[in-house]
Amino acid sequence: MGRLVLHRLGGLVTTLLLSSVVIFGSLYLAPGSPEDVLFGSRQPTAAARAAVAHRLHLDQPLPVRYWDWLTGVLHGDLGTSMVTGQSVADRVGGHLGTSLLLVTLTMVIVVVLGIGMGAVAAMRPGAVDAAANAATSVSVTVPSFVAASLLISVFAVHLGWFPESGIGSGFGGELHGLVLPAIAMAIMSIGFLARISRNALREELQKEHVQTALVRGLPRWAVLRDHVFRNALPPIITAVALLTSGTFASTLIVETAFAVPGIGQLTISSVGQKDFPVVQAVSLLLVAAFVICNAVSDLIQALIDPRLRTTRRTA
Repeated sequence: MGRLVLHRLGGLVTTLLLSSVVIFGSLYLAPGSPEDVLFGSRQPTAAARAAVAHRLHLDQPLPVRYWDWLTGVLHGDLGTSMVTGQSVADRVGGHLGTSLLLVTLTMVIVVVLGIGMGAVAAMRPGAVDAAANAATSVSVTVPSFVAASLLISVFAVHLGWFPESGIGSGFGGELHGLVLPAIAMAIMSIGFLARISRNALREELQKEHVQTALVRGLPRWAVLRDHVFRNALPPIITAVALLTSGTFASTLIVETAFAVPGIGQLTISSVGQKDFPVVQAVSLLLVAAFVICNAVSDLIQALIDPRLRTTRRTA
């Protein structure tokens, strides 16, 4: 198990390092210049432009700038916003909590409804299974921005149950304002997870040892717990990890639609303002979320299924 943990940590560090190279290089090699953001519509003199370039270290080679940025990140210094002059860590940190709460709420909805629908469909073939398949077929075709528009129109504008945009104050007000955004992001994922769960459980139910245990008169709940659900967990856990990392990316769309002050809306506004340090920090956070979710998924599967630890050790 320790070797597996070290293997996943090594992969995590390598992925983050390569991603940081791509993120840093792509932003600074893109059209436009960072100093143009500071000058705006003004036409600076050559001396003023050179002074700003020197202050931003833009007069140094790209590898030197990358190394300075990377060492700063490793020490917790993400730089300074070129638009507000605020520390990037403070600016991102002020929005990160809202996004984490939104992603958590979304995944709670996805896991409860997705696995629940999949389990019901697997255990009750026939009309119930067909109805569940029909529901999931519709949900997986609804993009989050379409779901956001429909939810705002029905539950915010016409019924007035939830705010059209923004969130309230306090934990309760914030949670109430995040319900519709969470549902908008969860709809497609629920259908996907329900199908994965249904197929995994149905496959385990049809295995010979499960049928033998049921025929021998063992309690159905014990057989389902010990032989069906436990063995069906690996693909379900993998799906949950992928959906969680994808949910972080979905915040870019949904938070903008609902005017939620999270990292998604911060990213969109920072891209429009060409606030390079903020975009770099958020992009690195999204990559880190994806890698961490997959690493945690592998570790949980190894705890559930000892065969995976043996496979890693012999590989």
